[in-house]
Amino acid sequence: MKLQNQDIKIGKTIDELVEGETFSLSETIKNREILLYLGLTNDDNPLYSQYDYIKELGLTKPVVPTALIFGIITSTINKHLPGPGSHVVNVNLNLIEKIFRNDLLSFNFEIIKIDTNKDLVTINIEIMRDEERVADAIVLVQPPLEEFVVSE
Repeated sequence: MKLQNQDIKIGKTIDELVEGETFSLSETIKNREILLYLGLTNDDNPLYSQYDYIKELGLTKPVVPTALIFGIITSTINKHLPGPGSHVVNVNLNLIEKIFRNDLLSFNFEIIKIDTNKDLVTINIEIMRDEERVADAIVLVQPPLEEFVVSE
């Protein structure tokens, strides 16, 4: 059945996407986000919050939890490319350098493969801090389906 509630917005379906399509955004992960993550997960890794431990390692700022980078990636996919209704089915995230609290990061998304037989899109993500690549990821995404039932 076709979408019945026109107030529900879905992103681009697999037929609307194009290889080479891009989306970019910049994010700064601040203390608030790290504290929320630590509170929600009960993660007590001193690398994220203990300044004495951080200084012993020769670092000047806490490291950003990997889960927060993953969260920015998945929320961007779910909001923008392909958009609402998307389902992330696989993520390969490679952290090249440590990412620190208050770093300004640029996330550059690019669709590199569309598989209409499997209804999957492969998205390459490059994460930059200034001119330095600090992480990258390959994500498999099932774009929103054209037809589905909206329960009321």
